[in-house]
Amino acid sequence: MQEYITITNARQNNLKSVSLKIPKRKITIFTGVSGSGKSSIVFDTIAQEAGRQLNENFSAFARTYLPKYSQPDVDSIENLSMAVVVDQSRIGGNSRSTLGTITDINPLIRLLFSRLGQPSIGAAWNFSFNDPHGMCPTCEGIGRIVALDLDKAIDRNKSLNEEAILLPGHKIGSWQLKYYTNSGFFDNDKPIKDYTEEELHKLLYASGEKIDSLFIEGMNSTYDGIVVRFNRSNIKGGTESSAATQKKIAPFISEQKCYECHGTRFNQQVLACKVAGYSIADMLSIQIDELVQVIKEIKDASVAPIVANITQRLSDLVEIGLDYVSLDRETSTLSGGESQRVKMVKHLSSSLIDVIYIFDEPSIGLHPRDVHRLNELLAKLRDKGNTVVVVEHDPDVIKIADYIIDVGPKAGKNGGNITYEGSFQGLLSSDTLTGKAFGKKISFKETPREPKEFIETSKSTLHNLKNVSLKVPKGLFTVVTGVAGSGKSSLVNGVFAKEFPDAIMIDQSAVGANSRSNPATYTGILNDIRKMFAQENQVSAGLFTYNSEGGCETCKGHGVIKMELSFMDSVEILCQACGGKRFKDEVYQYKLKGKSIDQVLNMTILEAVEYFDEKSIKRKLQQILDVGLGYMTLGQPLNTLSGGECQRLKLAKELNKKGNIYIMDEPTTGLHISDITSVLNIIEHLVQKGNTVIVIEHNTDVMRSADWLIDVGVDGGIRGGEVLYEGKPSGLLACERSITAKYI
Repeated sequence: MQEYITITNARQNNLKSVSLKIPKRKITIFTGVSGSGKSSIVFDTIAQEAGRQLNENFSAFARTYLPKYSQPDVDSIENLSMAVVVDQSRIGGNSRSTLGTITDINPLIRLLFSRLGQPSIGAAWNFSFNDPHGMCPTCEGIGRIVALDLDKAIDRNKSLNEEAILLPGHKIGSWQLKYYTNSGFFDNDKPIKDYTEEELHKLLYASGEKIDSLFIEGMNSTYDGIVVRFNRSNIKGGTESSAATQKKIAPFISEQKCYECHGTRFNQQVLACKVAGYSIADMLSIQIDELVQVIKEIKDASVAPIVANITQRLSDLVEIGLDYVSLDRETSTLSGGESQRVKMVKHLSSSLIDVIYIFDEPSIGLHPRDVHRLNELLAKLRDKGNTVVVVEHDPDVIKIADYIIDVGPKAGKNGGNITYEGSFQGLLSSDTLTGKAFGKKISFKETPREPKEFIETSKSTLHNLKNVSLKVPKGLFTVVTGVAGSGKSSLVNGVFAKEFPDAIMIDQSAVGANSRSNPATYTGILNDIRKMFAQENQVSAGLFTYNSEGGCETCKGHGVIKMELSFMDSVEILCQACGGKRFKDEVYQYKLKGKSIDQVLNMTILEAVEYFDEKSIKRKLQQILDVGLGYMTLGQPLNTLSGGECQRLKLAKELNKKGNIYIMDEPTTGLHISDITSVLNIIEHLVQKGNTVIVIEHNTDVMRSADWLIDVGVDGGIRGGEVLYEGKPSGLLACERSITAKYI
């Protein structure tokens, strides 16, 4: 008999007393426009309550160390299981955290080397770069060191007498310079570039050589090279350098690959130990799809279970589309989409069943070619006996749902209702924005703009790039495409953005870090609104901000009171004095055109455009309206916005600027298929104003709408890094090597 998760009267955020049943052990996909209430149901109600109830099984003391979950605004939720949320947040981690450590593949490879490695060096921990037995002693297992940058410290065209040493304190006549000129080792008038290898080593790296004292006759002294002395004084010294000293030496130091282990992180004894001709550093640096083949070739029966386990985990990474990365890739360098896929793979090897897996747009960062891999993974999780709940906009993922719930009909105050429940076929014929948008395809732009002038970077070999440059037409809309890991981001964000630092990055990072920021403060119109209230009522403008004298004295303008309950979770309670409105009572008597300040802040952007007559305010509000955020209220805290909403709010600020270069990384992320046209209209508006727009994108509608298209490939990782095509989007169809050409 089919079981259901039953939700009764959910009122979280914009939800309008929503009641629904979600089938257990099936794939249920939530659809609907951005801001319609999908996340309010899935994350703020289901995941929140599952997490809260799970935490209640622990002692009050243990709960202080667990994530905090508040009780959602809902009458009841029945038949809940443990929920695992796999979101888009980056894994992060420090420089010791790699793909191999986070997926627990590294411990298995260490075990393999401890059993088969020759010459044998013993236990598995000897093969860890995070253990003193295995780490490189110079960089302590990091692979990088902070060191003196010789190109900045030495002018090789000059001699010692011409002040070739550029470090602070080495001027003519200084004792630091005399330390070298009076040593007797060097021709002080000879340019450094003409030194023999032996002389250069003596100048830079000599250590602990006994010589006659340079300053006191009859005494001995110790001679050290420039690098050795600098490191001892400034990098490996026992005392902290003063702030003034650090500022002086900062221009002369840089982070470099460790000279002893060459970035591998391991000591020489570990690097000498081999399995099948590979050191452990070699294996960790091989691209995953190739490493699978290397591991499969190990036929020794004594390690068969280890080999099978490693092979399975590596194959899972390949199947989810991470075949192009290597196990030594630092987790902090993984994108949001890559991080999410790594988290998914970790759950594939779990033996837990009857878990609710919640995914937030798992197709982000996936090329159309790779979506089927994601679908197969979702099906695997379901077939193990789990409930899979997905928030998704990609039609190719929505198609595989067992059950679809569409939330709408629109966003914000105009959303919060269930507009459809049922199968995919039923959705197609439903009278919903999602149903109507399916099957609509944007054609190639009929008359793409002609390039007249190009902006070009220098050639680069960053990451997997194969000595290529990015050549972008000025004043046009350019889309950069290619499969995940092909080198798009390296070329645009890693090379172009650094060579053209004036380019403006419009990404999906948060625009406001706290609950006191809102669209009115972000656009700057709140100052104008406060002044208008003050002039109308002949009072101080400070009364109309909850961050100042107008704030409720009980909750200090927060709208809630936080109660710390010793070893129990802290609880946020609605402020009884202001009812959550944040202002003190006195403020509500002052009106502007019949409305108090809290009523104005509760208006949607759409309502506010009609309410205000002032041109400067209307113009800024219209820009937010133009980016499709008319459903937001003026007072909505910015820390409640999704990544896509943050990106569009940043775009709104740029709409009237001219002559800039804009870089956008997947601007359709988090966008409903019916909203893609509005983003394309914004980009067109920017280009018409004389701006250059560069977009990294997997969405084929966006590709077809561009003036110019650059395809990077052929595939991911070492098989990528080439520019396969540059030209009008329709011309890509003839590019036989391009994978994107098959989907555009």
